[in-house]
Amino acid sequence: MQALVEQLVKLQALELDRTRLLHELRALPAEVARAQASLAAAQQKSADASSALSREENLRTKLEREIESHRQKATRFRAQLDDVKTPEQAAAIEHEVQFATAEIDRLENEEFASLERTEAKEAELALARAQVELLAASLETAQASAAAQTRQLQIELAALDEDRQKVRGLIDPAWLARFDRLASARGTGIARADNQQCTGCRMGLRPQTWNQLREGELLTCDSCSRLIYWDPAMAPQPKEPQPATAPGQGRPIRKPSQAGA
Repeated sequence: MQALVEQLVKLQALELDRTRLLHELRALPAEVARAQASLAAAQQKSADASSALSREENLRTKLEREIESHRQKATRFRAQLDDVKTPEQAAAIEHEVQFATAEIDRLENEEFASLERTEAKEAELALARAQVELLAASLETAQASAAAQTRQLQIELAALDEDRQKVRGLIDPAWLARFDRLASARGTGIARADNQQCTGCRMGLRPQTWNQLREGELLTCDSCSRLIYWDPAMAPQPKEPQPATAPGQGRPIRKPSQAGA
């Protein structure tokens, strides 16, 4: 029975190592995906800033055309003032000139605001492009690191699987099937008994079960159903007996009091 326990304990250690390696292997693509997502977000931010700059440039081109059109109108209307015949005509022309001048002022203010927005967007674009370069380098590093780690983990996993198959071949199929079923349901199939408790679920064991375990039997925990065993090497060592002390031994000697001192 002791040989069976040793093989099951060894198998469980290998299974836990295998689970850890598989978890690390599955986590690597997620790290690369996060780096790719960060780069994509930075690229989108850069593209948005670039598009905003293009819109501002197109807006200023449109504003320049409108400003030029109002300037030409104002020039034509001013030229017509020399040919007016009545005060009403002069007033109408003055109104058109004032409107064109007001529109020119308004459009020039919009153009100035566009230039201010452009300056801010240019700074944003420069920062976004720098971030894209940084994250692109980080992605390359993450991909290279993930590839190297994947190769190393696959090597470790192959060696572990070889040891695992050897150990599984040494265990009786009935016990192996029972262990596999428990490990699948509980995460572990076997647990050590310590201080009259199952270390798998921390529930107390019946005195009879505890005594049977200490006699070397492989039993089942009534609480979690795991296989449980007792390892005498893990039992606390008994304290060494202390030498008996004779009555009065070890007490300090009292000096007689000196009367009349």
